[in-house]
Amino acid sequence: MPHPQFKRNEIHVKPLAERVNKLDIVRDVIDAESYSGTLSPEAEEDVARAAAELRRARDCGAARILAFGAHSIKNGLGLTLAALAEEGWITHLATNGAGIIHDWEFAFQGKSGEDVHRYTTEGQFGIWNETGTCLNLALIVGAWRGLGYGESVGTMAQNEELVIPSDTELLAAIEKSGLPAATPEQLDRAAAASDLLAAKRRFNYPQEEYILKIPHPWKKYSLAFRMVAANIPFTCHPMFGHDIIYTHPMNCGAAIGRTAQIDFLSYANSVSQLQGGVYLSVGSAVMSPMIFEKSLSMSRNLALHDGKNITDFTIHVVDLAQSTWDWTKEGEPPMDNPAYYLRFCKTFSRMGGQMSYTSADNRTWLVHLLRTLRSE
Repeated sequence: MPHPQFKRNEIHVKPLAERVNKLDIVRDVIDAESYSGTLSPEAEEDVARAAAELRRARDCGAARILAFGAHSIKNGLGLTLAALAEEGWITHLATNGAGIIHDWEFAFQGKSGEDVHRYTTEGQFGIWNETGTCLNLALIVGAWRGLGYGESVGTMAQNEELVIPSDTELLAAIEKSGLPAATPEQLDRAAAASDLLAAKRRFNYPQEEYILKIPHPWKKYSLAFRMVAANIPFTCHPMFGHDIIYTHPMNCGAAIGRTAQIDFLSYANSVSQLQGGVYLSVGSAVMSPMIFEKSLSMSRNLALHDGKNITDFTIHVVDLAQSTWDWTKEGEPPMDNPAYYLRFCKTFSRMGGQMSYTSADNRTWLVHLLRTLRSE
């Protein structure tokens, strides 16, 4: 018998305009040319190695993947990350759910970053109408259209609208799934249609096709928008319940799953092309190592059956935490050493290839990497 569930539909959602924000993208955006942060000598050496490896990987057509946590977006690095991809140094960008949310809020209102302590105390943390409605609806519509998580949000920013299909179109897709010869693809499409139809009825959208206009005055700062415009993979890898959009009544778990699955398989496809390539993991203690190990195992599974393997690649892990263990020379520490529980280092050290760990601020490391690559 199911246990009682929280009545999410009864929460009191406030307009996003009422929220006090800590971050302003116009003020806080990083200009890679004028940024003045400095690196330690060890971090400078790591940047130089990474740049040289990225050049070699580009020359041989191997994957160059950059996975990062939400703080890279919060720190104003969206344009720096975009430049790395738009200029051809990076072939795939990946982040978590919070990274997408901050990126979208910057595009929509030019601001992000609420006071978690204050708003949790007030019972208002994350419970904001536009963020919850627009992002969740973008994912429900994106799932219907067969888009991934990142592309769904980036497309909304690019078009500055969501086109919501008519009930007639959705019902036609659902009816096809009832035919004896319905294909798995038709059944999947019908399920996505049902999710979208349910959202339309729950929130009283018109039965006919409806265009919801959503201006994004600051979209030039949005990484998701820029990657859709450049047709470069930018994937999102969420964990259910971790992000503020799960607090909103518009949230649809099935749409989250459909779009995130598309992104995971896109990411795994890039990992499958990592022979001779480079993987950069910046400020992601959990998401990046977890999705990487599964994707690499999947990729090797297919490669080994074809008489090949994926062993020649480099991994650069960058985070603020200090590590007293030399993962490059000493391998994995014993279980009684605290370094053993530094998840991202432990995971990446087991993946083969060559791994290095550098303690550095993500702003300074990424800006220096872009400058070094541009200096060739």
